[in-house]
Amino acid sequence: MSIALNKGRAALATRQQALLAFWAERTAQERKLLSIGAVVAGLALVYAVLFEPAWNGRIALQKSLPELRQQAAVLQSLAREAGELSRQAPVQVAPMNRESLDASLKARGLAPQSLSLTGEYARVQLNGVPFASVMLWLDGLRREGRIAVQDAKITAQGKAGMVDATLSLHQSPGVTR
Repeated sequence: MSIALNKGRAALATRQQALLAFWAERTAQERKLLSIGAVVAGLALVYAVLFEPAWNGRIALQKSLPELRQQAAVLQSLAREAGELSRQAPVQVAPMNRESLDASLKARGLAPQSLSLTGEYARVQLNGVPFASVMLWLDGLRREGRIAVQDAKITAQGKAGMVDATLSLHQSPGVTR
C-alpha cells in the first residue's frame, strides 16, 4: 500500500511541477487573464451546482404551494367528515322479503318466472329480460338493501340485449330483523 501511495504522491508532485513550469512561462498579462478565467469558471460551477437548482426548486415550490394548500384543506375536511361519519350509527336497512323484491323488480319492469326465499337467501329466475334492466336492478339492490349476488347464471338470447338469468341473492350482515 505504501508503494501505491508513494507512486500517487510522485505523480502529484510531477503534475504540480509541470503546472508551475507552465505558469512561469506565461507573461503577467496571460497570468492575469488565466486567473480571471479560473475565477469565472469557478463561479459558474458554483452557480450551476449549488445556486441554480435551489433557485429553480424554490420557484417551482412557490408555484405549486397554493394548489398543495388547497389539497391539504380538502384532505382535512374529508378527514373531519370521515370522523363524523364513523361516530354515526350505521344505517339499518329493511330485511329482504318477497314483497320488497317483487316491488323492486316491478319498478325496473322485470317480471320474474319464479321467486323463492329461504332464510337470508333468495333465488330469482328471469326469462327474456333486457340485460341492462337486470344490471340496474342488481345495482339498486346492492346500494339500497345491501343485497349481493351469490351466484348468477346469465344466458344471452337470440335477440340483442335480451337474457335469461338465474340469480341467488344474499343480504349482507348487519341488517336488523
